[in-house]
Amino acid sequence: MELEVRHLRALCAIADTGSLHKAARRLGVSQPSLTTQLRRIENYLGAPLFARERTGCRPTPLGRAVLSRARPLVGEMTALVAEAQAAAAREGGPVLRIGSTASRALAGWLRLLRARFPGTDLSLHMDVSANALLSMAAAGQLDVAFVHEVEGCPLRMPAGLDVRVLVDREPQFVSLAGDHPAAGAAEVDIADLAHDRWMVDPTVDGEWDGLRRVLAAAGINPPVLHGDYHTAASLIAVGEAVAPCQPTSVPRDDMAVRPLRGDPLAVRLLLCSRPGARELFDAAYTDLAAAYREAALGAGAYRQWLLRQGSPLLSPADPTPVPAA
Repeated sequence: MELEVRHLRALCAIADTGSLHKAARRLGVSQPSLTTQLRRIENYLGAPLFARERTGCRPTPLGRAVLSRARPLVGEMTALVAEAQAAAAREGGPVLRIGSTASRALAGWLRLLRARFPGTDLSLHMDVSANALLSMAAAGQLDVAFVHEVEGCPLRMPAGLDVRVLVDREPQFVSLAGDHPAAGAAEVDIADLAHDRWMVDPTVDGEWDGLRRVLAAAGINPPVLHGDYHTAASLIAVGEAVAPCQPTSVPRDDMAVRPLRGDPLAVRLLLCSRPGARELFDAAYTDLAAAYREAALGAGAYRQWLLRQGSPLLSPADPTPVPAA
């Protein structure tokens, strides 16, 4: 075999995430496939590039040397592709490239952007990793990226990005079965969920670390399941798990959404843009603020929380951008 850019990209993803599982999710491949690919690369080079430890993968001295040469090559190839795609887009008509982590505001945001930019091709790239989206924006592969930053777990913000805060502190609620004993209260004390199984997606940047810190601060150590939130929904509905959720989440007949007393778990919502796109950035921010307000006021539990807080979201949305600190 010969080393290719895809091999170098895989090595960088493993180093960046510290985990074969997380790297596979980022690259859109299965973990066994990535493991096999890494083994072939190491066999070709003649020595291990990563030490497999209980807590993840750590580059060996050889791995660090290879990565120091691989990163610039991957960066140059990423820039080449981004520039070529941008040139092709200009020839084929205007394109707005949007990246986002999961959000209930996304559908409304896209609707408003389509109305604002008729004739523009809107492309959407979803990713569980906010850091991956930020890297794409910095490399020119995305025009704007809407991401969340878990409190206490700062994102790796590339230099040069324009960053604005949409919501400085959005509380994370909890989703639980509709017949859960705690579902009858207007808000839930986290200690009342000490014996429930909590489910969290560890591939979402900062999610597991943030939840673990909050549980420890509450003095509880409940069993934790790792998995995606689509799977979590089916387990929550039958009482097999509880999970953190966005406050804009809409309850179902078999699932309740409640705020946590004291709001111990929170995220910061950020809109980021490649440099030199000020007019586009202003428009995207304005439409995102309006879409988020619509989603927030449409979620009963969150609307009541906002009323108790006297939130400015209850007034017409203020599109004034707030720079990130």
